[in-house]
Amino acid sequence: MNKRSGGEKQEDIWIAYTELTRAPGHPFYEKLNEVLESAGFDAFVEGRCTRFYHARLGRPSLLPGVYFRSLLIGYFEGIEGERGIAWRMADSLALRRFVRLGLNEKTADHSTLSRTRRLIDIETHREVFTWVLGLLAERGLLKGKRIGIDATTLEANAAMRSIVRRDTGESYEEFLRGLARASGIQTPTREDLVRLDRQRKKNKKKRASNQEWKSRHDEDARIAKMKDGRTHLAHKAEHAVDMDTGAVVAVTLQGADQGDTTTMIDTLAEAGEQVAEQIGREAGRAGESKPKVHLRGIEELVADKGYHSGPAVVRVKGYAVRSYIPEKKQKGRRNWKGKRDQQQSVYENRRRVRGEYGKSLLRRRGELIERSFAHCYETGGMRRCHLRGRENILKRQLIHVGAFNLGLILRKLLGAGTPREWKNRARQAVQNLLSLLFSATHAFGSNSLFSATHAFGSNSCFLPAWARKRIAKSRCHFAPRWRPHFNSSTTGC
Repeated sequence: MNKRSGGEKQEDIWIAYTELTRAPGHPFYEKLNEVLESAGFDAFVEGRCTRFYHARLGRPSLLPGVYFRSLLIGYFEGIEGERGIAWRMADSLALRRFVRLGLNEKTADHSTLSRTRRLIDIETHREVFTWVLGLLAERGLLKGKRIGIDATTLEANAAMRSIVRRDTGESYEEFLRGLARASGIQTPTREDLVRLDRQRKKNKKKRASNQEWKSRHDEDARIAKMKDGRTHLAHKAEHAVDMDTGAVVAVTLQGADQGDTTTMIDTLAEAGEQVAEQIGREAGRAGESKPKVHLRGIEELVADKGYHSGPAVVRVKGYAVRSYIPEKKQKGRRNWKGKRDQQQSVYENRRRVRGEYGKSLLRRRGELIERSFAHCYETGGMRRCHLRGRENILKRQLIHVGAFNLGLILRKLLGAGTPREWKNRARQAVQNLLSLLFSATHAFGSNSLFSATHAFGSNSCFLPAWARKRIAKSRCHFAPRWRPHFNSSTTGC
């Protein structure tokens, strides 16, 4: 074998395709592909995306099935941006097998993913999300009777230092320099600008507001306070979650400066349309003995205190939906003069919230909705947006949350909803086995420990290093105790 200087191995120039190493595939992604192929995923997305592809013109295109699988990888691997998704696919043979690319085919780079996302419209992405909901409904993982709504903030791909005034277009620094010159400082230093900014922020009426300022790079982003207390340009993601199964029925992307009572109605309407779509699909399928989706649609709505207001409760009641929204603590008595409908709706909601059933729903709301946020945006990698513009972010978000719903199906089949969780479950099973092993050792003596040692071997790969050391130590300690005695009274050691 020829070698380069420095001990590096000289690779062969030509290699037969049949001699290339074949990856066995990741068990999680293999099972996910079985679910997608059995439901006809590739045929569905190709039929919806035909109008976005040209037969002859343009550079080589990315197949719709490969594109949407690539976005699914972003959730399952917890990758934030499309550059990371492209690099991960190129690096992993298991992911290459998942997206159905051969070893002689090149994986898509980030520019191809970005170009494909811009070409395919938002309605097609929403249809893919609805298709995944259909899979959940077929497996009884979507009921559609009780819905919980909550929102969280996503950090925008824009910095506060890049904001400009809506009327004049000048930057924040230029605005401060104008204030300095107006106050008599003709050549302000950096310290003077910081002092003026600090004095300006002390006055609440003069702080940066969305009515006066906007981002130069992402006009859909809004100035908002994040969960950790920082002020940043952000977007607002709102989920409607099935309170029986934990599936996300609808997801909307709103302005971060809009109140919860304003955006709740849009998300509730979107969830109602999705549930109605699944009811229609069940009605069109023959042979269904018992419907799996609630035939009357959404009947109950659960939210936190931020969603409570008189007009909002009245509108929810107008949709024939019972609300379970706790009230904020108020000083004194409310004036209901001329608000007879609001008073009746608020009192009915208050009575439902104080009941045992209402309290159980509120506890379940905190469990299921926060779980969807944690999986999609914390471990899923979308807490900070790497795209700009509402439509671009919503396209990625719809497939991202659709992957979360696919994780519910995989959790039912494999017991784990992500590859990392599947790996941890296997490791936890081995640890539980070892715990039972050492519990039996303390309960029945050292013989049980050495029986397991003979079964697995003290150097077995199933046992971690600390377990092998403990077995070796106990063998030395107990060796004199169970040395065999060959006499007439014993039949073994």
